[in-house]
Amino acid sequence: MAVNADYVWMDGEIVPWADAKIHVASDALLRGANVFEGERAYWSEPHQQLYMFRHAEHMHRLRQSARVMRMSIPYTDEEITEGCIELLRRNGWRDSVHFRPVVYFGEGEGHAYLPEDIRTGVFVLALHRPSKPTLFTGIRSCVSTWRRNPDVASPSRVKAAANYHNARLAQVEASMNGFGTPVMLNIAGKVSESPGSCFMMVRGGTVITPPVTADILESITRETLIQLMRDELRLTVVERDIDRSELYICDEAWFCGSGHEVQPIIEIDHYPLGDGKPGPIGKAVQSLYFEVVRGQHEQYRHWLTPVYPAAKSAAAE
Repeated sequence: MAVNADYVWMDGEIVPWADAKIHVASDALLRGANVFEGERAYWSEPHQQLYMFRHAEHMHRLRQSARVMRMSIPYTDEEITEGCIELLRRNGWRDSVHFRPVVYFGEGEGHAYLPEDIRTGVFVLALHRPSKPTLFTGIRSCVSTWRRNPDVASPSRVKAAANYHNARLAQVEASMNGFGTPVMLNIAGKVSESPGSCFMMVRGGTVITPPVTADILESITRETLIQLMRDELRLTVVERDIDRSELYICDEAWFCGSGHEVQPIIEIDHYPLGDGKPGPIGKAVQSLYFEVVRGQHEQYRHWLTPVYPAAKSAAAE
């Protein structure tokens, strides 16, 4: 990860990048004991504004993850939000940004959770992260030999760092075999998600995606696309289990998530999807998504949180 930021928000204040440190004895390091959100902020040239996308929903999911992990977050949503805004302003970005609010267990008794037994901290890490060229060319995928961790063992709906050991195994295997992001199956042998994004495919004009009970993260991007596809593109979207063999006969497919955005898949296990190029429905979904996150659709402006003072964008509007 290339460092392109000057500051980090940590435990209530902006600190220089080099000074953002956690002790080696922290539970966050020793046991991966943290929960986090991966968020995007997009620059709108017409509005001269940087917009955080669906930040309130990310804060809600962060609270849900912390609840399951019995973590007591020592800051309000408003305080964390102000921290995110201040951090993005201080770094001065006028382009796409990926940022992570993280709640972590610090030093204390092993597996402790009560505030009096272990310290709980919060930091926000932000980096300039433009969209990948593969968003327009597509990627070659595969089905991983590693299964997605089940809800009864390490629930994927909790966005915890420890869950991403499972994701790392799958992604490294795929990379070593010459593929991009892999598809992961759950213990039942049904399609779950990728190591870091949700999965959608098209069959006969219908968009199909695994349900939230298929050991997936309850993705905010997934929810966003389902609403946009139904309301704006008038597409039929079905949430159901997907068999592995369906991957090989679908017309087109893509991964979606805050980090992956809308990533077309052109091949799975050496089976080309459609004509082996990003499909028309996926391209339409991707185009609409990027318009919405940059404030080009008034009806979805409530999903956007401006970073810079209103005066800077008012003149452009």
